[in-house]
Amino acid sequence: MKELIKTKNFALIFSHKGPDGDSVGSSVALSLYLSKIGVENKIIFPDPYPHFLSWITGINNSIVASENLEKVEQLYNTSDLIFCLDFNHRSRVGKDLQELISRNNNKYIFVIDHHTHPENFGNYEIIDQNASSTAELIYKFIDSNNDLSLVDIPISEAIYTGIITDTGSFKYSSVTSTTHQIAAFLKDKGLNQVIIHDKIFDQNSVSKINLLGYALQKIKIEESVSLAFLFLTEKELNMFNYQKGDSEGFVNYCLSIKGIENAVFLREDKDIIKISMRSKGKVKVNEFSSKFYAGGGHQNAAGAAVKNQDINTVVKELIQNFKVFCSE
Repeated sequence: MKELIKTKNFALIFSHKGPDGDSVGSSVALSLYLSKIGVENKIIFPDPYPHFLSWITGINNSIVASENLEKVEQLYNTSDLIFCLDFNHRSRVGKDLQELISRNNNKYIFVIDHHTHPENFGNYEIIDQNASSTAELIYKFIDSNNDLSLVDIPISEAIYTGIITDTGSFKYSSVTSTTHQIAAFLKDKGLNQVIIHDKIFDQNSVSKINLLGYALQKIKIEESVSLAFLFLTEKELNMFNYQKGDSEGFVNYCLSIKGIENAVFLREDKDIIKISMRSKGKVKVNEFSSKFYAGGGHQNAAGAAVKNQDINTVVKELIQNFKVFCSE
């Protein structure tokens, strides 16, 4: 595969909408690696990435499509290699970019992902739903090319960022001994995990802390289905000078409540309501998300989005849907 890639002149690396730590980390790691083997490239984020990831070396080699779609189209026309990372359905990049990468052309499409039920639209795909993260798959991809010697501190930091953000700092069931072995390799390369954790998790603004305090008081519980849920309106978010990423991890506070096995967090975001779902019991939230909201993800962590409407109505319907799903 490395030899095929090196025959290409210019690659685009697409992330999914609402880029998170794994999509950003895996994209940056691949971008840095491609540059090392002589393949010019550019990362395309459909919309802005969270501000707490802006420190990552190599992230500046990116364009936010929602802010400059014309430039993305120009780059797409000159590219001959397309990487799709951390998603396996083209709808995950949004309407404009979905239409772009769905055009009939001679571009080679390479999909690397760890989610279930792939669309299988790529010419070549590495899809492993048992992998902890797409960042883990990027490491394995580099390894398969016998290029681990090229992994330096910036690539290590990007891969590690993807792994820790998608595994809850190694606490999710998706973590295997291989995941820890990869982390050990990165550590031996000189990675300073203390600094990475501090930049991602411990650099909070006062407004973010105040938002968290406010949100925790709004958590409600539906005992019949062991569900804790929380929702925030756009107005509420703006009260605390909300920045993208400030509500990252809020759903996990719901799941941390003693006796609770399922959690949902809903957030108004302009013209949509974003839904984050978690479970630690038998409920497969990816199947719930897919059935009722055309969403997806993993068995214990999934997401979805619905067109913006009265959020109280959305919450009420979600609880009803969840009860129906759990009774089946």
